[in-house]
Amino acid sequence: MDQFKQISTFVDVVARGSLSAAARAEGIAPAMIGRRLDALEERLGVKLLQRTTRKIMLTNEGTAFMEDCQRILADLEDAESAVSERSARASGHLLISAPAGFGRQHVAPLLPSFLAEHRDLTLTLNLNDRIADVIGEGIDVAIRIAPLSDSNLVSIKLADNQRVIVAAPSYLRRHGTPQTPDQLVRHNCLAMSSEGSQRGWTLRQNGKQALFKVGGNMVCNDGQVLHDWALEGRGLAWRSMWEVGAALEAGQLTTVLDKFAAPAPSIYAVFAQRRHLPLRIRALVDFLRHAYARADYWKAGNRAA
Repeated sequence: MDQFKQISTFVDVVARGSLSAAARAEGIAPAMIGRRLDALEERLGVKLLQRTTRKIMLTNEGTAFMEDCQRILADLEDAESAVSERSARASGHLLISAPAGFGRQHVAPLLPSFLAEHRDLTLTLNLNDRIADVIGEGIDVAIRIAPLSDSNLVSIKLADNQRVIVAAPSYLRRHGTPQTPDQLVRHNCLAMSSEGSQRGWTLRQNGKQALFKVGGNMVCNDGQVLHDWALEGRGLAWRSMWEVGAALEAGQLTTVLDKFAAPAPSIYAVFAQRRHLPLRIRALVDFLRHAYARADYWKAGNRAA
């Protein structure tokens, strides 16, 4: 029996909740569905479903296998969709969400070039530092700098990210350069606030990641303000390279404690799971990945697509 047919039948039965429902959808007898499932379980050597006359239940092995099968079928559908859409034109409206700072610097400047390539598209860009509800708000693509935690969403990595501790040369001349994370307590640290509380900075020490509490006389919930304060020599700031790269290249800021830097969350495009990903979403994701992958993109003055 066709192995693919067995797998697709298994997924359809679980999705519809019964053998009879899957049989009606396919226009065949329930016994045929049952024979396919029997053949699949016999071939794999495991029990995938507990079946009664009233209901079906996945076994532990069946649950794990179901997740793999869904992913395989989704990948196949995406491949077929990509082939059929390759000659089509992206059209419609895109609703895009992005963090305010990153969106201003690394999404908004690229969108005019994207629309020039896809003239049948229109778009709306919403910039907000809250975690947007992709499904509830009907967002096509959300740009996030954080790992995906919602199983109803799909993420595609757009670029790596790096976080560094920076200060203006004038601040370091006045207060000295910290040599270890423990010395941060001696410095004025410009921290990001979260609901009124001051966050720590995650660094590596002795081969492990650790959260170092920091203190200072200036706290803000806006990253651009912290960046500006650092440029003015007010203290140390822990910022993403995408934000401070130009200032570092210009010599306005200097990094410290580089050998203690910890891996930072990457930059992702996030969207709702779909059987067929609209071409407009695929086009935007591919465009951003290509732009960010350019060797000179993250250097000052080279951010136009």
